[in-house]
Amino acid sequence: MQVKKILTLSLFSLLTPAFHAGAQDMDYSRKVIKTLSSPAFKGRGYVAKGDQIASAFIAKEFEKSGLIPLNKGSYFQDFELSVNTFPGKVAVKLNNTKLKTAADYLVDATSPAIHGKFNVIPVNRAGINTPEKFEDLIRQAATSFILLDNRDAGKESTAEQRTISAHVRALRSSEKLHFKGLVIFTTEKLTWTTLTYQNPRPVIQVNKQGLDPGSIQTITIDLDSKLRPDYQTRNVAGMIKGYSGSDSTLVITAHFDHLGMLGRKVYFPGANDNASGTTFMLNMVRYYAQHQPKYNTVFIAFSGEEIGLLGSRAFVKNPLIDLKKIRFLVNFDLAGTGEEGIKVVNGTIFRNKFDQLSQLNTKYQLVPKVEIRDEACKSDHCPFYQQGVPSFFIYTLGGIQAYHDIYDKAETLPLTAFKNYFQLMIKFFDTF
Repeated sequence: MQVKKILTLSLFSLLTPAFHAGAQDMDYSRKVIKTLSSPAFKGRGYVAKGDQIASAFIAKEFEKSGLIPLNKGSYFQDFELSVNTFPGKVAVKLNNTKLKTAADYLVDATSPAIHGKFNVIPVNRAGINTPEKFEDLIRQAATSFILLDNRDAGKESTAEQRTISAHVRALRSSEKLHFKGLVIFTTEKLTWTTLTYQNPRPVIQVNKQGLDPGSIQTITIDLDSKLRPDYQTRNVAGMIKGYSGSDSTLVITAHFDHLGMLGRKVYFPGANDNASGTTFMLNMVRYYAQHQPKYNTVFIAFSGEEIGLLGSRAFVKNPLIDLKKIRFLVNFDLAGTGEEGIKVVNGTIFRNKFDQLSQLNTKYQLVPKVEIRDEACKSDHCPFYQQGVPSFFIYTLGGIQAYHDIYDKAETLPLTAFKNYFQLMIKFFDTF
């Protein structure tokens, strides 16, 4: 009941100061990002209906601005995906040291459930640099976890690196190998994701200062994992009609999903990725609701981006609009920084439009720079682009480095260029 109360307050207490022409309502933006990134939204993933809570919030914002629902009177477009989830216990101890979830370690998104205390066989990279060493390790580890010290030793030949990399891949996922699980000790940043399948064994990535991997003898692990092969989620889509009467369409998109929860307590806020882009899109919704655009303007908030662009692929497969009528699509992802400007994916492909955007920025001096990039299938523009839709994917540069971790929080997201970035994009859409 507490979650419902928080959500109700979020939905109805935020959002109605006057929105002046060309202006960016920063109070609204901060409140929406804070709401989408809050514990009540469960990381906008597939545990505890985080995706449903987020999509309902966005649909309510569409409704407030009077958008026309695109799907037979509904803002929602349902589709199914497969996802491996961690809805219950998630706890790890090495020897007698309890690790802090998502701060000291991460469970690989493909891990199956496992419970118990197991012996650990430590090994470093040099211990798997030949097939003979690798086979000997697997024979020893039949009922144990392997703990790989994967720090770069700095003395490996290119051939050794290839062999070690192949062995690490096999330790992670090969069904032909039989041992209980893998712990990888690393000094690299812990970065999580979501995936559609399970591997045959759990994999735990550990980055904890002061830990001597060679001293670890046991692991105690409680890990609840559930593969959901037919989870139903939904996109959110609405439209504002243009005053020209043309059936040409501009499309503005952002994904609202994030990584969800790892256990019952740990969630991934996803403030920059992509509460910021969703909020950017919602600002455009509010702006064009008060300043009718020339062309029909469609707004789509996608689910399933983090797990493989599944929401945008579902939309393209079953489009709610005629894709051939789209004059241009702009997808906003990672919109919350901007100290170093913005980068435009597909800028080299649609060079005329990139040049227009860059010239507008030069004229009005709104963001530090507008960088060009070639095509990259990294966000929800891609399935549209693959169907011949002219499109950009734009993201901000610089600022905080929090990404796919528990530190991507609303309170530390600077929104440095948010206001000017918004003004630049309004001027860009005016060029159509």
